Amino acid sequence: MEFRVNHPIIFIMVGLIIAAVIAQSIFFLLRALKRAKAIGMDKEVLKRTMIKSAIFTIAPAISIVVGVIALSHSLGIPLPWLRLSVIGSLSYEMIAAERALEAFGLNFTEAITDPQVYVTVVWVMTFGIAAGLIFAPLFGKKIQNGMDKIEKSDKKWREIFSNAMFLGMISAFLGFVFCDVANVFKGDTSGLIPVVVFAFSAVIMALCGFCSIKLKQRWMNDYALPISLICGMAIAIPVTAWLG
Repeated sequence: MEFRVNHPIIFIMVGLIIAAVIAQSIFFLLRALKRAKAIGMDKEVLKRTMIKSAIFTIAPAISIVVGVIALSHSLGIPLPWLRLSVIGSLSYEMIAAERALEAFGLNFTEAITDPQVYVTVVWVMTFGIAAGLIFAPLFGKKIQNGMDKIEKSDKKWREIFSNAMFLGMISAFLGFVFCDVANVFKGDTSGLIPVVVFAFSAVIMALCGFCSIKLKQRWMNDYALPISLICGMAIAIPVTAWLG
C-alpha cells in the first residue's frame, strides 16, 4: 500500500481519537449542567455562560487552524490536526517537526513521502509534549506546595520566581528565532526572516494590549494571539520574497 500523509486510514485513526476527546468534553458538560441545576443555578446565567464560552473558543480555534495550514504541506492534515486539537502547542509542534525533518535533510516546503520519516516526526512531536502528562500528576502538587510556601514567606519573591520561569521558557523560543542571524555575515539573509516576523508580531501584540487597556476593548485579550499569528504569517510572505 502506497504511503501518503493524507491517506484515508490516517484520517480515520485521527478522527476516532478526536471523536473520543469530543465525547469526553460533552460528558463533562452534561455532568456540569446537571450539577448546576442541582445546586439551583439560574438557567439564564447558565445559558449566557455557555454562549460566551462558545464565542471565546473561536480565538484559540483560529490559532489552531493557522497551525494546521502551516504544517499541512509537509505533514498533511491529519497529524497537525491531531497534535493541535488534543494536547499541543503551535510553537512547540513547529519546532519539533522542523528539527525532525532537518535530521533527514528535509524542510516544510517538501511533502513527506517516506513512512520512516513520517513516523519519526510523529514520535518527536508526541513524545516531548507527553512528558507534561507524566510529570504533572507526579510533581505538580509538590511544585505548587513549594510555590505556596514561598508566597507565604515572601510574596514578592514568588512573583519574581514565577516570572523568571516564564521568561526562561520564552528564552528557549527566542533562541530559535535568532539562531541563524549570524549567517548574514556569510551573505545569507534568510536568518533575518524570523527576526522580522517576530518583531512585527510583537508590535501587533503590543497594539492589541494598548487597545485592550487604554481603549477598554477587553475582547482583544482573547483575540490578541490569533491576530498576531495571522499578521506574522502574512508579513512573512513579502519578507521571505525580499530576504529569502
